[in-house]
Amino acid sequence: MTGNHQTLELLLFSAFVAVTLAITTWVSRNRHGSAEEFYAGGRLFSPMENGFAISGDYMSAASFLGVTGLISLYGYDGLLYVVGFLVAWLVVLFLVAELVRNCGRFTLADVVAARMSERPVRIAAGTSSVTVSVLYLVAQMVGAGSLVALLLGGTSEAARNWTVVGVGALMVIYVSLGGMRATTWIQIVKAVLLLSGALALTVLVLVRFHGDFNELLRSAAERSGHGDAFLAPGLKYGGSWTARFDFISLGLALVLGTGGLPHILSRFYTVPTARAARRSVVWSVGLIGGFYLMTIVLGFGAAALVGPEAVRGASAAGNTAVPLLALDLGGGVNSTGGTVLFAIVAAIAFATILAVVAGITLASSASVAHDLHASLRRRHAKPRSEVAVARTAAVGIGVVAIALGLLARDLNVAFLVGLAFAVAASANLPVLLYSLFWRSFTTRGAVWAVYGGLVPALGLVLLSPVVSGSPESLFPSVDFQYFPLQNPGLVSIPLGFLAGWLGTVTSAEPPDEAKHAETEVRALTGAGAV
Repeated sequence: MTGNHQTLELLLFSAFVAVTLAITTWVSRNRHGSAEEFYAGGRLFSPMENGFAISGDYMSAASFLGVTGLISLYGYDGLLYVVGFLVAWLVVLFLVAELVRNCGRFTLADVVAARMSERPVRIAAGTSSVTVSVLYLVAQMVGAGSLVALLLGGTSEAARNWTVVGVGALMVIYVSLGGMRATTWIQIVKAVLLLSGALALTVLVLVRFHGDFNELLRSAAERSGHGDAFLAPGLKYGGSWTARFDFISLGLALVLGTGGLPHILSRFYTVPTARAARRSVVWSVGLIGGFYLMTIVLGFGAAALVGPEAVRGASAAGNTAVPLLALDLGGGVNSTGGTVLFAIVAAIAFATILAVVAGITLASSASVAHDLHASLRRRHAKPRSEVAVARTAAVGIGVVAIALGLLARDLNVAFLVGLAFAVAASANLPVLLYSLFWRSFTTRGAVWAVYGGLVPALGLVLLSPVVSGSPESLFPSVDFQYFPLQNPGLVSIPLGFLAGWLGTVTSAEPPDEAKHAETEVRALTGAGAV
């Protein structure tokens, strides 16, 4: 990119970072330091504010950069991510949102521990939540590295690495100083920016094709080099039975994973009532639905106007399709319009990454402090403030995410998020649904459900083509690939549910009928909810 591009991009980046740091500083001066303030923002947000914040949390770099990139490279098969991400909200709306708000205080473990032996359940749920959060963070880090490498005019390893480190440092500052209140306002600002940017690009793409969506699809198919196959299933996932099973596995992970994502579940505690939590989800469904419809236009627009070869040339995984599309729509390289539009879209994408990593880091640090530290602390040890532990945990999680982000820098961000969704659906969703709806569920069942989904999901990923055995793997020079699917959801999700059932039926501990009845009444009516 030219010097003009870089100057404008850096100015816009700096402006967003300055605004978000100002929000964080303002909030840190007006907080009173309680756990409720740090984890839940004092439960003061309206349904509309929380709906925008949820959509901001959910519309990540995977959506804006990764999904559009996959559609531009693989056409119809890339749409699976759009369908999966959107349909997942039905699970959240009907099975999770209101009940979780009524039964918990800050984390997933609060819901499960309400009717179980607290210590083992909190350790298991806390471990799972941190694992899912770190996987999700890695995807955002990879997106940041790809984006800034493109902006700075090449794929310089040093530029990408320093970008990942910088994003990690900023997310630690946001969380440790501002807590949930600052994170929520950052999400709201980011959601407005992202929706505005996506809408502007969508309108420009449709104007280029005179509002004829069929012409857009035909042009994308011709430019792709695959012809009509670009608009039909099978380009990415239909070549073999293994690819078809991978397709099913990914679909299951995306649809069921959202209900187990810690940073999404924690959002339901930031509103004053369960009704407000439900209305938040209604707001977020509308916003997210509109956004994903626009990503379809952007993905096919990138295929038609930029071309898959140019997209691959900038990022093999397709993560830079949207900025390249903006450059073309604005008038091309070295044009004023192209420079401005490219810089604005790149700044929005970077803002997206910063906001999402803040939300995920907050959720994972809450799990460390509220669940793991409180449960593992020695009985006679001097207690530390939970909030102080959470701030320290944010630093540690940031370091881990930076290290893994540097390792996985060449993978598609939407694909990486698919892995995080698979682990969430395997480990968190079974224990959550069993706790809410199964009267006979026991502590052993809860612990087995978490580990019975978490361990197979992580183990299968380690033995899959993601890690070794192919040129696109994390370690292409070695081969310990024994599991053929790239996404473990097809195997690990049923194992999580099976392990929870098996642990319960083999448990000598009788189920606590009274606590289940209390949880059921509280979940359905909100009586006694915090």
